[in-house]
Amino acid sequence: MFEGITKSLGEAFKKLRGRGRLTAENVKDGLREVRRAFLEADVNFNVATDFIARVEAKSLGQDVLARVDPSEQIVKNVYEELCALMGPVDHKIPQRADRPVVLMLCGLQGSGKTTTAAKLALTLKGQNRKPMLAAADLQRPGAVEQLKTLGEQIGVPVYSEATNPVDVCRNAVAQAKRTLCDIVILDTAGRLQIDDALMDELKRIDKLVKPDECYLVVDAMIGQEAANVAKAFNDALELNACILTKLDGDARGGAAMSIKGVTGVPIKFIGMGEKVDKLEDFIPERMAGRIMGQGDMMGVVEKIASIQKQMSQEELAAQQAKIKDGNFTLDDFRKQFETIAKMGMKDMISRMPGMSEMIPEGEDPELALKRVQGMIDSMTKKERADPDLIDTPRRRRIAKGAGVEPHEVNQFLKQFDQVRVLMKQMASMSMWQRLKMVTGMGKMGAFMPGGMDNMKLKGDTGHRKSAKERAEERKKKKKRK
Repeated sequence: MFEGITKSLGEAFKKLRGRGRLTAENVKDGLREVRRAFLEADVNFNVATDFIARVEAKSLGQDVLARVDPSEQIVKNVYEELCALMGPVDHKIPQRADRPVVLMLCGLQGSGKTTTAAKLALTLKGQNRKPMLAAADLQRPGAVEQLKTLGEQIGVPVYSEATNPVDVCRNAVAQAKRTLCDIVILDTAGRLQIDDALMDELKRIDKLVKPDECYLVVDAMIGQEAANVAKAFNDALELNACILTKLDGDARGGAAMSIKGVTGVPIKFIGMGEKVDKLEDFIPERMAGRIMGQGDMMGVVEKIASIQKQMSQEELAAQQAKIKDGNFTLDDFRKQFETIAKMGMKDMISRMPGMSEMIPEGEDPELALKRVQGMIDSMTKKERADPDLIDTPRRRRIAKGAGVEPHEVNQFLKQFDQVRVLMKQMASMSMWQRLKMVTGMGKMGAFMPGGMDNMKLKGDTGHRKSAKERAEERKKKKKRK
């Protein structure tokens, strides 16, 4: 996500460096590249033009601070204007003492509306609210059944009846009041494109059910067309906010940057993938940082903390003890990969500054992760517990089972040795120190193919131990125990 615009902006800012004093000429030259980067990312033309005009006016009107590279001031101005373009955002969901709050979701077919309704319900459930889902999409075959299945998965009641969308919504609100649910989420019908029948149905629900807030669910992958869709719905319904879905796909940033600029409607939440998990708050400052290649380290910390909450204290303590003692096996390594998969490999890489540039163009990091998992799964229990047992014939057998070449298995085992040393060093660090270290290594090229081979880690002599030396080391460890 955002790799294209991040790289293009990086190139634009490089051209501004070392220009000395800011002048109208070099500011225009630099911002011309920024504008091109925006248009390539499918940002709305008028939004991009207005944005560049604001940054130019701000840059030319500023006094250049002593000891500050003028290009840094333009970068700062671009960042501040990006934050202003996408914000501010109020993430609060209203509460009512005398009745359930009604949230209406609308959007085109295929935008992920039904899945988003379930994700929103799960998010509210996590905030100690008691949500109910209303299956008001009677157009798409299977929509009601899909919502019922998702409701069962997350433990949220789903109201449905075979009447008409308005009655479903009205009766769902009445049912929520009877069962003491404090919020009702209306999953309304969509169409393949905006038409009068769709808008008339949504207007009737809006008029007769009177939802407290109306959210448009929009697919991030449709680029600036998302702004046109948002404008059409906003003209008909007066939207309160948008929920941007599929941000883990090939979204180029055009939707995120165009919607607010065209409609004035803020993006409130963002969704990743088909899996039913909580929606993330859309925070303009963090999104601007990611677009400009500065990452979102706080987002990474929050993701790791949420995964750790799902593990028991005993599991965490045992894992830390193994890492500190250097007894980290390939089985433990495999479990770490499962944790990374839960967080979303692509999403994690896009949040860490400099990391997306380290991935070779056209290579899918998730496929690389699966390839390594295949190698570990092709090993015996003894081999996973003690990788030193793996000699040339075993490497060939593992490579055959994993569908890779023997030299790839050899390279992976070398990297595992280095990772084990690295993790022992990181065991005593805070979460923030670990992330800074990993990001620094990414910028040094440690995660490029064979990159770890060129890095000297503390405790790594660069000498590959012989089988005899490894056997003696194991004996010493056993004696210590």
